[in-house]
Amino acid sequence: MPFHATTGALRRLLLVTGLLLLPAALAAACGGDGAGPEGDGETASTIRVVTTVSPIRSIIENVGGDRVSVTAIVPEGTNSHTFEPAPSVAQDIARADLLVANGLNLELPALELAEANRRDGVEIVLLGEATVTPDEYVYDFSFPRDGGDPNPHLWTDPILAGEYAAHVRDALSRLDPENAAYYASNTAAFSARIEALDAAIRAAVATVPEGQRVLLTYHDSFPYFAPRYGFTIIGAIQPSDFSEPSPREVAELITQIRAAGAPAIFGSEVFPSEVLDTIADEAGAVQVATLRDDDLPGDRGDPENTYLAMMVENVRTIVTSLGGDASALDGFDVSYSWIPFEEHAGG
Repeated sequence: MPFHATTGALRRLLLVTGLLLLPAALAAACGGDGAGPEGDGETASTIRVVTTVSPIRSIIENVGGDRVSVTAIVPEGTNSHTFEPAPSVAQDIARADLLVANGLNLELPALELAEANRRDGVEIVLLGEATVTPDEYVYDFSFPRDGGDPNPHLWTDPILAGEYAAHVRDALSRLDPENAAYYASNTAAFSARIEALDAAIRAAVATVPEGQRVLLTYHDSFPYFAPRYGFTIIGAIQPSDFSEPSPREVAELITQIRAAGAPAIFGSEVFPSEVLDTIADEAGAVQVATLRDDDLPGDRGDPENTYLAMMVENVRTIVTSLGGDASALDGFDVSYSWIPFEEHAGG
């Protein structure tokens, strides 16, 4: 959830910093012999993509395969609401061939920085706006309608993540039409994995007693996921200003949990909160604080450092905590699904 709560002063600081760095960054982008920066497998023909959070980075890598080098400017394991980009972000943007953001007002300061530093003709793709229409927006406790910003967490719904991949495919194909078939093959492989994940999730959720298919999370991260799989969201602990809830809000949440008979409430890897323990104890529920929405398991380069692994881990946690059996997810292939370019071309 990068930069959503960033102040106007910080936005202006980021924008000014980016503008000051622009000449040097453009020189770096245009100078030398055209070879890409040092990195795993990057060459002069590699497409440089800059995005924000790691789940979107993983989706882009599934589509672009070894034809792309993706930089996610929000480090994993970071509280992305309070994250302040380093000055080098302006350089990354100025070197980029494609900029991909979630959109839906999630990354406004980052988009300002992108507008100030991107090279002429470089496209900015807003995945959220391309995937859902305004009448499909979700507003909730953390993202109330009167705040004007819809809940942007579309990617926690695997089906919508598959649509994100299709939009990335189209953008890469516009940029690199000669290799459009490669991006299409990679997207088809990822889509097949998404369909298998969707089926596995449905099988796992079916084992949760119907009366226990309720979610109360620290942050409203699953508003598109929940209706897809038959969960009812009974609330969120974190208010829209990203503070801790007031005593009155805590009391109301405890009442909701008791009324719903929720056996567990869910915290976040990135948002530790002592109030979760209090709410769980008073409501007679178990507090599980390991859900992720923009932090992938493992470290960059690990086989499980993927969007698919994050979702498998999340669903396993939710299902088992609510009294179900998550064995339908056992053995699910969470690795990257893309086809090596040489193998694709040779085939």
